[in-house]
Amino acid sequence: MRRTNYKGILAGIVVLGLGLSILTGCASKPAVTPNAPTVATKELKPIKIGIATSKTGALEAYGKQNIRGFELGIEYATKGTNKVAGRAIEIIIEDTETKPDVAKQKALKLLDNDKVDILVGCASSTDALAILPLALEYKKVMVVEPAVADTITGAQWNRYIFRTGRNSSQDAVAGAAAIAKEGVKIAVLAPDSAYGRDGVKAFKPVAEKRGAKLILEEFPAANTTDFTASIQRIITAKPDFLFVIWAGANTPWQQLADMKLADKGIKISTGAPDMAALKTMWNVVGMEGFTVYYYDLPKNPVNDWLITKHKEKYNEPPDLFTAGGMAAALSIVAALEKTGGDADSEKLISTMEGMSFETPKGTMTYRKEDHQAMQALYAIRLEKKDGVLWPVPVLLREMTKEETAPPILNAK
Repeated sequence: MRRTNYKGILAGIVVLGLGLSILTGCASKPAVTPNAPTVATKELKPIKIGIATSKTGALEAYGKQNIRGFELGIEYATKGTNKVAGRAIEIIIEDTETKPDVAKQKALKLLDNDKVDILVGCASSTDALAILPLALEYKKVMVVEPAVADTITGAQWNRYIFRTGRNSSQDAVAGAAAIAKEGVKIAVLAPDSAYGRDGVKAFKPVAEKRGAKLILEEFPAANTTDFTASIQRIITAKPDFLFVIWAGANTPWQQLADMKLADKGIKISTGAPDMAALKTMWNVVGMEGFTVYYYDLPKNPVNDWLITKHKEKYNEPPDLFTAGGMAAALSIVAALEKTGGDADSEKLISTMEGMSFETPKGTMTYRKEDHQAMQALYAIRLEKKDGVLWPVPVLLREMTKEETAPPILNAK
């Protein structure tokens, strides 16, 4: 009887199986672990942009304008696709409550939990200053808008900080151009905050260089609702002009009107604020000053689109800082287009330094030395117009970005 050699057959099967495995391995592509990210998958991950700004608090209106402008800027820059270089843009918004300690907490949440690629903010200068060190610590680019304190691109600046908003020195050039002349006496009213004190610090040397003299500086609390004591001291000082630097819902305009400064020979000048604050300024119609943006002043295709789209979506024209939010978005998308969608901070920095980009205010350029956006400002006079519920800033002249270029203050 013939026996079957099972051991030999089994050994042959094993050898044959191994041979087939080797041959198959040579002829096929390497297997990919289902959960392992491929290069293509990594490249197509969303670009996360974290916005930390005032959705509540004293500067709620400015934060609201900025968010609207930023979202419209992304829509315009991406032609409605919400993508750049094939990558979706994800926007995560956090409320700083116009409180610097909260601003820091919310920025940490965006950086640690949400893992954002780029930061944007804030409406408040003190909020922005609380976040600047985090941009450096986490090595993430932060686009500052519309916080204005000089220290943001000055003493507290770091290389990750870019600003589309104008700074206090740019305001100072525009404000001084409106009123400062040889022999003119000026008093200043500003909040006791980084925004207010930096504004006065910048305004004073520019005004004095033009021959004017600052005879009084008043710094009431930033959240005050009673300006009586400060206004009385201003009246006693008898300046020719009162230059007002103010932001927020608690404006001094009504009390300035009630205390009849104009009847005492004191002219008021300021930067024209948002439309809500303009409604309180009927008593200073005829005032000459400046503005950062009023929707019908710039004439260019980007601003035309913004006005049309904003009216369609919100049934009102864009406000003071809507254009700034849009400018921030346009600069980020322009940079990402140049990097091919790479949000690496070092690549963004090298791309954005010296970069020009189009905005509702025309062409802006990030100055290489301090990353401050060079931009136009507008000399204006407030006038009454039929059918408009606020005094309208009427253009006297556009001050070019070269004319309003501020000093470099970061000493780096």
